[in-house]
Order: sequence, then structure tokens, then C-alpha cells
Amino acid sequence: MSNSPQNTRNRLLENYPALQTLPGDQLTQLLANARAVSLPAGSMVFDENQACEGFPMLLSGSIRVIKASPNGRELQLYRVHPGESCILTSSCLLGHSNYTARGIVEHNAEILMLSTTHFNQLIQNHTEFREYIFHLFAERLTDLMQLVTAIAFQKLDQRLAAALIKKPHPIHTTHQALADEIGSAREIISRILKGFADQGWITLGREQIDIVNSTALKQLAEI
Repeated sequence: MSNSPQNTRNRLLENYPALQTLPGDQLTQLLANARAVSLPAGSMVFDENQACEGFPMLLSGSIRVIKASPNGRELQLYRVHPGESCILTSSCLLGHSNYTARGIVEHNAEILMLSTTHFNQLIQNHTEFREYIFHLFAERLTDLMQLVTAIAFQKLDQRLAAALIKKPHPIHTTHQALADEIGSAREIISRILKGFADQGWITLGREQIDIVNSTALKQLAEI
């Protein structure tokens, strides 16, 4: 990470305002002991059964947290963006357990890795940081419950329609990326997308999807 210490400090406080109330000397000590990491897209941040070595605070980029099956299929659990935390990491640190999923850099990431000791000190002694962590726990659990509900009760075409209408348009992605996001096979996703295109709901291009009839997709997603 090529930023100056002051710039890194400013970016940390901008993305994680819960730390703004941390006394200056404690913040200085935290930054002095944090490990700066730059990871390109596709890098693995952590893997299943791996011990947790610290708490990542994302300054730029994004991370996908996925659950992989033995046959190579993936299910995206959630994404982590700057200012957010990985609740799986928090859970591992608080519960002294290993990771049960995999974290992959989606877009080039800059990370400040807090040591386990400093994470525990913040949880124990800094009210704002503790409330921030538990608030994100609640949000992520809600997201995961929605994911479980969708998998259990929605058909695949409904889940794909819901995923498409949530994305900025035009959608720049691959069929494989969509398959990984909702936990299916690329061939099945390609077949459903072709069905949507045949009905005039979308048009398909090279790594691009244009939505033509968002109303139809929303109606399918809400069935």
C-alpha cells in the first residue's frame, strides 16, 4: 500500500467512523501495529479450515465470501466493501474457531489487518467499535436469512431475476459469475438467461446484459 501514514489514517477514519472517538494515542498505536496489505483481484484472503490471523478493515476494493462444495460449485454468502466488516472473521476471532468459508478478492483490495490482540481490545474497551461490529452482525444475519429463504423456497429463475434487477444497468458480468453468485451451474444460468432473452425481457451481449423489461423480471422475482 503506497499511501502515507496520514493518508492511511484519514481513509481508515473515513471508512470506519466508529474509530473516530478512539483516543489519538490509541489510534496511533493501532495503526503502528496494523499490517497493510494490497491484494489483486482473484487473491484468496482466507480459506476454509484456516486459522484467523487478524481482522481485515477494507479501505478499497471488495471481497466475496463464498461457500464451496467438493464438486467445485460455489454459493456467495455476502460481499464486503470498504467500511464494512467480515462477520465470519469476527465470529472466528470471538469464538476462537477456524474459517468455515472462503474469502476471495473481487476487485483489487487495500486492507489494514488488525492483530487479534487489538481487535479484542477494541471489542472490550471501545463502545462505538463494539456496537459497530454487532450492528453489522445483525445486518449480515438478516441477509443470510434472506439467502436461505430464497434457496429453500424460490425457483432458480426467480432468484436469477431478483439478482438481475438489483444490479446497476447495463450489467457487466459473465454467466459464470452469476452462477457463482446464486449457487448454480453456468450451463443452467445460460439456459435461463436465454429464456429471458427469448421472452424479450433482456438482451445478451459479450459479458453484458441489458434489461429491456424490468417489470416482467420484478413480477417473476416476487412470485
